Amino acid sequence: MTQELILNQRVVLASRPQGAPTPENFRLEREALPDLQDGQVQLRTLYLSLDPYMRGRMSDAPSYAAPVEIDAVMEGGAVSVVEQSRNPKFKEGDLVVGQTGWQTHSISDGSNLLMAPKDLPSPSMAVGVLGMPGITGYMGLMDIGKPKAGETLVVAAASGAVGSVVGQVAKLNGLRVVGVAGGEDKCRYVVDELGFDACIDHRSDDFAEQLKAAVPNGIDIYFELVGGKVLESVIPLLNERARVPLCGLIAHYNAQSEPEGANRLPLLMRTLLTKRAKIQGFIVYEEYYHRLDEFMQAMIPLVKDGKVKFREDVVEGLENAPDAFIGLLDGKNFGKLVVKVS
Repeated sequence: MTQELILNQRVVLASRPQGAPTPENFRLEREALPDLQDGQVQLRTLYLSLDPYMRGRMSDAPSYAAPVEIDAVMEGGAVSVVEQSRNPKFKEGDLVVGQTGWQTHSISDGSNLLMAPKDLPSPSMAVGVLGMPGITGYMGLMDIGKPKAGETLVVAAASGAVGSVVGQVAKLNGLRVVGVAGGEDKCRYVVDELGFDACIDHRSDDFAEQLKAAVPNGIDIYFELVGGKVLESVIPLLNERARVPLCGLIAHYNAQSEPEGANRLPLLMRTLLTKRAKIQGFIVYEEYYHRLDEFMQAMIPLVKDGKVKFREDVVEGLENAPDAFIGLLDGKNFGKLVVKVS
């Protein structure tokens, strides 16, 4: 028996960006969902997560993951509700998290789905502080950063989904925490609401001098999300045996050529050698999702007790996802950026 016709609204990659993405790189489409088969579930997207890594998926340059194909739905994690199920592992009404893409509905065999944590104030937390950004910040800090009480940590994009987790968890572990953010409002939030010791506006003309003054004992851990001039200012301040978890380089995602100015690579390499410092890149899905239970056991109590706070920047409507994503790459969001789809 044919099920009721369901129209799926989806955003596909219309063309590959040359530099910064534009609205023309995306296309909004509608399609009818196929009938559900044995072993499958039909999902309705509640919240779509928008994250910087998606810019890499729009490019066909060699990377750690395959690019989104032209005319294919944009990749992205989302929290969804099961509307129909022919899979014994899921029942109607279950909330699940998976890489279901920029669309209002999807069909899955269940292999890419995880049950969302129960009793959350908002389902969107399952793609934020208790989702991919949260586990990225927590595991990158604890496993690679190896924080020790009394040390100094600097984290870029400090008001964002990952950076805010990194800084708050570091404070709970007894570190001095200095954030870097774009604008006075974000810096004020990072200090007054999240409890960082200081926050430096990377837009300031004397950013490097302010950062140096904020870390009188140098930097033991730098959680890297940005690159660019922030990294350049951090390098001379690294202490012996410093650790640099490398999570992202958003300042370079839209670059079409090598950056202008002095070549900082020799300084970086010399610093790593003489300070015996370590930079380690990581891809959270590959290296830490098998430790998801460990993360949840640590983080859920911290969030429920208010010891780790979070902020969401919610955009209404799937049709507004492209503009919101373009703004994300330019630092226009404030907190974890999610699209309320339905």
